[in-house]
Amino acid sequence: MNYHEAFFKYLLILGDTSLILAQRLSEWTGHGPFLEEDLALTNIALDTLGHANVLLEYAGKVENKGRDQDKLAFFRNGREYFNVKLVELPNGDYANTMVRQLFVDAFRYHYFNALCGCKDETLSGLAQKAVKEIKYHYRHSSWWIKRFGDGTEESHQRTQNALNNLWRFTGELFMPDESEKIMEEEKIAPSLSQIQYIWNEDIQSLLKEANLTIPKDVYMQSGGKQGVHTEYLDYILAEMQSLPRMYPDAKW
Repeated sequence: MNYHEAFFKYLLILGDTSLILAQRLSEWTGHGPFLEEDLALTNIALDTLGHANVLLEYAGKVENKGRDQDKLAFFRNGREYFNVKLVELPNGDYANTMVRQLFVDAFRYHYFNALCGCKDETLSGLAQKAVKEIKYHYRHSSWWIKRFGDGTEESHQRTQNALNNLWRFTGELFMPDESEKIMEEEKIAPSLSQIQYIWNEDIQSLLKEANLTIPKDVYMQSGGKQGVHTEYLDYILAEMQSLPRMYPDAKW
């Protein structure tokens, strides 16, 4: 894999993860536990979709084969998507959604914060704008986990169950793909091992405050960055891509 190929794949990993997460979060629109929270999560979904848009737009320019962000989003199949598996999992109940969001928010906050200092000016600029929004997302999900974990017996148990189910998907966030290794060497991408250290400290501290327990001896899932996904991604793409594929030349 040469530098050009690695950079394109790297941008797809970032863009696809944001896109699929935004699609999952948008499923809560109109179904939030109360109006203000419904609006808050919808806005988080829109922010995340905006991050996906600019990352995939940049990926299309790097590829230089005439594919813009819409072509990359709507005309690739599951094997051509490189998001981590965590973001494609079903929403479940609100505790499950917030545990997943906490894991991703903590990662994205520290990752994009580090990405602000990368030597690629375009990517650095994108990160500087995104991290301001992700900081709010992280604060939002942290608040919910504390509220659930230290709340009623039922809210605590639901959150612990979600933690037990989702923890095995967190390891992939820090397993570098070949493209990420190349980007780290080129001083484009931050070190995933350093991000993992900070992430672990934050997550452990917050979960302790929320009286939640991290599962032990868990086998970590991976493969998403190589295009190997759960069955859930195909359902997401079928819904997300149906209209653009039906009318590929339509202008919106």
